Amino acid sequence: MADAAAAPWSMTLTAVCAELASGRLSAVELAGSVLDRIEETEPRVHAYECVMGESLLAEAERADAELAESGPRGPLHGVPIAIKDVFDVAGVPTTCSSPSRRDLVATEDAEVVKRLRAAGALVCGKTVTHEFAFGVESPPTRSPWNLGCIPGGSSGGSGAAVAVGSCIAAIGTDTGCSIRLPSAICGIAGLKPTYGRVSNRGMVPLSWSCDHVGPMGKTVEDCATILQHTAGPDPADPSSVMREVPDFLAALDRDAAGLRIGVPRNGFFQPGDEEVERLVREAIATLEAQGAEVLEVDVPHIDLGLPVAFVIALAEAASYHRPWLAERGGAYGAQVRTLLEAGSLALGANYVDAQRVRALIKRSVQRTFEDNRLDLLATPTAAAIAPPAGQPVIELGDAPPQPVMLALARNLAPFDLTGQPAMSVPCGFSHGQPVGLQLVGRPFDEATVLRAAHAYEAVTPWHREQPQLAAPGASAAA
Repeated sequence: MADAAAAPWSMTLTAVCAELASGRLSAVELAGSVLDRIEETEPRVHAYECVMGESLLAEAERADAELAESGPRGPLHGVPIAIKDVFDVAGVPTTCSSPSRRDLVATEDAEVVKRLRAAGALVCGKTVTHEFAFGVESPPTRSPWNLGCIPGGSSGGSGAAVAVGSCIAAIGTDTGCSIRLPSAICGIAGLKPTYGRVSNRGMVPLSWSCDHVGPMGKTVEDCATILQHTAGPDPADPSSVMREVPDFLAALDRDAAGLRIGVPRNGFFQPGDEEVERLVREAIATLEAQGAEVLEVDVPHIDLGLPVAFVIALAEAASYHRPWLAERGGAYGAQVRTLLEAGSLALGANYVDAQRVRALIKRSVQRTFEDNRLDLLATPTAAAIAPPAGQPVIELGDAPPQPVMLALARNLAPFDLTGQPAMSVPCGFSHGQPVGLQLVGRPFDEATVLRAAHAYEAVTPWHREQPQLAAPGASAAA
């Protein structure tokens, strides 16, 4: 049995895998611990659309039997992982947190779920997303750090579940911010891999040309482990890149010495929360103290990233949803239905113009990396902390109030357009709520992103903090 001082649900994926492999913890014990934690926290956090308790316990029993008879199926043997409810899981509705899809039961697993199962993982449930992944709030899920605040979105359910320990790790998607933002708000690690690195097949799309699939975990190493077993070519997915998968875990053996890290002068820190900026700059200084070379850089046209991403997402989402709106439009939420109807009015010329500006942004970021010989960019994940649920705007310093989506997503959307790997890791607390450091790498260089994030995590305490489910208006860390 695992150490009684550490409840199995509270352990990292890395620790859980070691306990399971050694026999000190059984898959059934682990599943029971996670289900107990779900029962304890769900009335307040609301991270799940569907908890698969019976099937999880049955799969855990099979996992224990397999381990005794023939050994582990893979490195994730017996580990409960939560899946954002835009992915198909056989026998369970893929609702996308929309009433319009409550009866649409999947007949087979999405490719990312198949790969997790092949590595031995178990599915503990489907997590809440902002309806059709089109937003940053993920209602009714709340931040475990302040139950009056949003968890970020659209992978808010996955972020909250990892943070509160109602799963061991989770899968999310990122189209404009949706892995990194809830990771920052919920105080966990989350990685958006390079576009095409992980298959999108079996996922309900938001924006085909911007959708990324990636891991969310308690630590950088947990994310690297999940990516190791989900990345790789999928010939049946047109967006998948036919590229070999490196050893992501090997990159974690090195510190930040020798890395060149660019800190943008424009667009990312201001307007913003002063405490957020202070914490992020301190985090960058920590990497510099390890031997990284830090230099200020300009990133031309980066301020166009969010509006361009929004136009592209509107048009591509409207295209996908056209038949569904005609058939089931009355069951869509008002916010998303309005966005989709607006997208259907976009002219082809608007979409083409947006794609042309996207190419400009992509080239601009590429030139910034090349001209400065950068390994990484470092920025705040978001320039503000989580706002109260239902609050429409955020005030940042002397700037005019900004819509919540603009304030929270502006640092993130540009890198969905460029397709580069980007990661959020916790770097402190502002007003009692987590703050994230974003590290952005060169295309297909997730290894360096993971290396730097792990190097920072190794010398800081933030990833070990656990939320205490503070009441609305309060916040607390363990």
